[in-house]
Amino acid sequence: GKSSTKTPVGEWRIIQKGTNWGGGFGTRWLGLNVPWGIYGIHGTNNPRSIGTAASAGCIRMQNKDVEQLYPWISIGTRVSIIGPFPRTRISSPLRTGQSSKAVQTLQLTLREAGFNPGYTDGRYGPATEAAVCRLQAYYGLRPTGQADNNVLALLDLARR
Repeated sequence: GKSSTKTPVGEWRIIQKGTNWGGGFGTRWLGLNVPWGIYGIHGTNNPRSIGTAASAGCIRMQNKDVEQLYPWISIGTRVSIIGPFPRTRISSPLRTGQSSKAVQTLQLTLREAGFNPGYTDGRYGPATEAAVCRLQAYYGLRPTGQADNNVLALLDLARR
């Protein structure tokens, strides 16, 4: 994606499949479960743009290639997008049920600290809550599973 609309690094799942969306989407669409926007893997009507930072964050492929891939992919297929992860400071506590880039930052940082939260998908679910509990217990805090200011400070994520 463009510098202002980067492709979301993380671990996602295919949640939608479609054909002939028209316009710049080419002949096939594979939608991802990114909680803060609409992102997917798709063809393009401008093949020369593939490999350039020209998209709004989607992954563009040659139409013939995405057409070949399309029947092999089912709803629920895991997709890992790797690359530099933009870290952000978190200004308020996080808790179960939230979905955001801040939650994804928390998940990645928990994993790097040795407290695996499962997928880094930006959704604060049971696995993230359990990882926060393990971190809290390790540091002698009451294990609530909520990423309060103490947790954010321990992980150096608190906004200063």
